[in-house]
Amino acid sequence: MTDHAVAIAGGGPTGLMLAAELALAGVDAVIVERRATQQVDGSRAGGLHSRTLEALDQRGVVDRFLAAGQPMQIQGFAGIPLDISDFPTRHPYGLALWQGHIERLLAEWVAELGVPVVRETEVTGFAQDDDSVDVRLSNGRSIRAQFLVGCDGGRSTVRRAAGIEFPGSDATTSWLIAEVDMTEQPQIGMRREGGGIGPVDRERGGGPYRVVLKEQHVGQAGEPTLQQVSEALVVAYGTDYGVNSPTWISRFTDATRQAASYRAGRVLLAGDAAHVHPPQGGQGLNTGVQDAVNLGWKLAQVVEKASPAALLDSYHAERRPVAAQVLRHTMAQVALSTPDDRHDALRGVLTDLLGLDQARRRLAGSLSGLDIHYDLDGTHPVVGRRMPDLDLDGPDGPTHLFELLHDARPILLVLAEPGGPVPPPSADRVRLVEARRQGGWELPVLGEVTAPPAVLIRPDGHVAWAGDPTDPALPRTIEAWFGVSSVSAP
Repeated sequence: MTDHAVAIAGGGPTGLMLAAELALAGVDAVIVERRATQQVDGSRAGGLHSRTLEALDQRGVVDRFLAAGQPMQIQGFAGIPLDISDFPTRHPYGLALWQGHIERLLAEWVAELGVPVVRETEVTGFAQDDDSVDVRLSNGRSIRAQFLVGCDGGRSTVRRAAGIEFPGSDATTSWLIAEVDMTEQPQIGMRREGGGIGPVDRERGGGPYRVVLKEQHVGQAGEPTLQQVSEALVVAYGTDYGVNSPTWISRFTDATRQAASYRAGRVLLAGDAAHVHPPQGGQGLNTGVQDAVNLGWKLAQVVEKASPAALLDSYHAERRPVAAQVLRHTMAQVALSTPDDRHDALRGVLTDLLGLDQARRRLAGSLSGLDIHYDLDGTHPVVGRRMPDLDLDGPDGPTHLFELLHDARPILLVLAEPGGPVPPPSADRVRLVEARRQGGWELPVLGEVTAPPAVLIRPDGHVAWAGDPTDPALPRTIEAWFGVSSVSAP
């Protein structure tokens, strides 16, 4: 039996991001991962959305990902492109980058932060009481932790062992996905019914190719085969292009489910363990990483006894509606991909509507994650939203806001004139930053808003409070979120 503050079941993107968030907060976490290495079978997910890039920017590591990927306009809805190049963010684009590279870069960062990983091992069950969770492992050993977080995918052992229901809709459509070589040059591009063919190496082009093909029947038993890939290519293209040498073949469906609760006592869920859906729109990996950024700082404060365990209920309250919206969007995209005259007509109407600027901004803001709004108390329109990455003139010279969030610490940013009233500093958890910023703020979809004199920013970059620094609600808000009633100097 080994002891850790937090045990994380699953070392994919969600588990890795959560481990990094906890490590930045000084919390002892361990990852339990079934794979012997971080190697991913096949390319899997293909990119990072704008808000995920912002989250990585908030931690000072986004340049690693930008150097490995290709910034481009990848946002779209059922194949209808949605340009976000005019959105007010330092990252008005998506990043084309296969999951294997995303995981490699996250794993390197987590290793730098000193988080241990128990490999070739899975969580098989657990027993929890009022004080801890005893986590059983497939290697015969156990981990005692204060909390267990299931980041172990759609078939989550942790979710099932916790007795958390997973309601939703069963599969009506199935696709094959594979990475293969071809002796003939295939037709590159997306298909009307979803899927298509494209090079794994986007820059170089050519083989090997990633193929996604709709199957004729749902619910086929057994692992998919190269013969089935060949048959699906013939149905779709009239030829199999001499398909050969698969490195990876899998199957996915449009089954859509969401955990009834993201928490059961000392056990929590994140990523695919909490929500599964088809990959249309590329939402899954990004939603999971953003789950981790929301949960990490809250879990750290509870572990450190700075906040009561009830703070963790806000994770469910904030993130479950976000994933529910993702599920609705993916279900709609699957429906719109149906290749018949009626759906073509509907698709044409939607294409016209999304040509309108307001409609484009509304949907693209949601899909990119830039318009996520948590329902928090406060009258200023920025409360509950992501804080824009403002250029600031601080006491140490010019900076921008996300640089101040690299240590995942909450900030009270005071933009009032020098010499004005500010909360008295003391050695507590919230960092006080006094800075100058000219002009208003612009938020995606919402547009320009009047800048408040001060703003309380959570470690995940969302605004907890905005107003005058003398507002009596400020110390109450600080105590509610961070367990303290005062702030510390930089």
